[in-house]
Amino acid sequence: MDFIHYDLQKITLIELEKLIEHHNQVYWEQGTQEISDTDYDLLMRRLKEIAPDHPLLEKVGAPTVSAIGKVEYSKPMLSLDKAYSLEEVIEWANKHARSEDELLLVEPKYDGISANFENGILSTRGDGFTGENISDKIPLIELEKKDYSGTLQGSSRGEILMRNDRFERFRNNIQAKGGSKYKNSRNVLTGLMTLKESRDIQQVEFVMKRCDAYLSMVDYELYSEPVLLKDLSSEWSLLLADFEKLPYPMDGIVIKIADKKYRDELGNTAHHPRGEIAYKFQNARKISRLVNVEWSFGKNCLTPVAEIEPVEINGITIRHATLHNIQNVIDRDIQIGDTVTVERAGDVIPYIASSEPGVFRQSALIDRCPCCDAELVRQGPEICCVNPECLDSNLQKLLASVKNIGIEELGEPTLRLLMTTFNIRSLDRLFELKKEDFMLLPGFQSLSAANLFKEIQSARKVGDYQLLAALNVPHIGPNIAKLILREYTLEELEMLDEEKLSAIKGIGPERAKALTEALKKEKNLLDSLRNVLQVVATKGVSEKPTVCFTGKMPQKRSFYEEAAKLNGMAPVDDVNKNLAILVCASLTEDSTKLTKARKFDVKIMEIDDWLQSLEKMPEDAGNDESDGQLSLF
Repeated sequence: MDFIHYDLQKITLIELEKLIEHHNQVYWEQGTQEISDTDYDLLMRRLKEIAPDHPLLEKVGAPTVSAIGKVEYSKPMLSLDKAYSLEEVIEWANKHARSEDELLLVEPKYDGISANFENGILSTRGDGFTGENISDKIPLIELEKKDYSGTLQGSSRGEILMRNDRFERFRNNIQAKGGSKYKNSRNVLTGLMTLKESRDIQQVEFVMKRCDAYLSMVDYELYSEPVLLKDLSSEWSLLLADFEKLPYPMDGIVIKIADKKYRDELGNTAHHPRGEIAYKFQNARKISRLVNVEWSFGKNCLTPVAEIEPVEINGITIRHATLHNIQNVIDRDIQIGDTVTVERAGDVIPYIASSEPGVFRQSALIDRCPCCDAELVRQGPEICCVNPECLDSNLQKLLASVKNIGIEELGEPTLRLLMTTFNIRSLDRLFELKKEDFMLLPGFQSLSAANLFKEIQSARKVGDYQLLAALNVPHIGPNIAKLILREYTLEELEMLDEEKLSAIKGIGPERAKALTEALKKEKNLLDSLRNVLQVVATKGVSEKPTVCFTGKMPQKRSFYEEAAKLNGMAPVDDVNKNLAILVCASLTEDSTKLTKARKFDVKIMEIDDWLQSLEKMPEDAGNDESDGQLSLF
């Protein structure tokens, strides 16, 4: 999964509210996520910093379920306060423990749906005070508690989930909405808990029984390890290791005061009990040694890249990690030879999370350009080569312009050859080249020269936002450029002052200043490009987000295209950098469209996730590719 990341220091309170509400809806109502748990928690922590009393901090999240009624709780089912390090857990414990000999209980934090079973009624947490009655789902669930495993009986509070050892059996026998396989156990919960018809529940129960893949309601006290506060630090790693061996989806552990009477006396906030806390698992980390720092050229600056002794994280061998910028290296005093902690979250670029001084240390800082030996200049947190003749700086700027204007197949090695062979330094010069010119490049034959020439010519018709993005103004890529040019044409833009520019939603003073300076500096280039290109204006055009489909799906392609149109999207056949969404049958399949979408950083969704996100559906087109599995709709 490709996750979205945010610059927390630049997000306004209103933007932060909207982001959190959006991600709450995606997670709780759709059973999926667009950002990692860690990044979501960072959003919440930022909200707590700037608005400690914000109601979103007190909101108890709960998944959307198909309920048959409401249940009032005499004892509320609250959420838990969160900690992200052992130090934070110790700080919480010292605040509430009566002595260092206070007995604590450490339990798994299951990644499922909080539930209560009492008097024959099964209900989810709801808002913590009023739950959703899901007793119609009882046939799908087995209870796991101390000294008992079987049908739901008695009373219990716990978590509904699907065990890891049952998940594969389940997904091989029951399809998700749209006919594709469930990709994780949380999607299973979302699908099953939204079932409404009794016949659908009976069908699922029949298949579950056949393949022995029931859901479980795991009582919170099933696994509970006692530990004294004074021993918590020394026992911490062993506790984590033990819990991670359990066959349940988990996203952390829970630590609580063992003395229930005292724990209850500590009371609750509107959001969580004070006598317990949840430690959230963080991204995968490994310790290594920094052996070198390479300074990589970007379109506007040089970026430090750490070369480390190889370590394996989640099956991937990591040899390089980003150090972000020179200010980060200086502020954290990172030097070659230091011991570093490398972190990798999902598919994002590995980075150095922390460092400790090594025995033999060497500064990683540079003050002269590795390409042209010109003196480097600090610009904010970055370091830049401002020599107008620097080949590598110009190469990266031109490469970014080429991609923004839509010439996707012109890569860095070929562009370097064009620059050195024909002294090309600006985008407009590319359109002066003839097919015969490419034949002069090493390794180019008639066919490859013709293909590259054709690729460049196809970019002669461009959107004005592509042209603006091709100027490489800091923080103004295609999306921001499109936002600006929905308000003004390029010609109108050149007449605006900084004040009017900064008033455009999402622009602000910093971008406005950079843009006005760039428009003046690059006026000749812009005029030259307008002379050789057909520029299509964005202003006044109502643009629908585009969606493309790939892979073998259970319904006819026309069904999904109709669904896209009903929901305000435009189905297209090809993948390019401007595509909004690529919908695939499975993320694990190998297709040209998936490869291109990942290359262009296009949002990718599996078919069942995409269908669940839609508000309107067309009439049933008929499942003409059924494989005999039960499919949930």
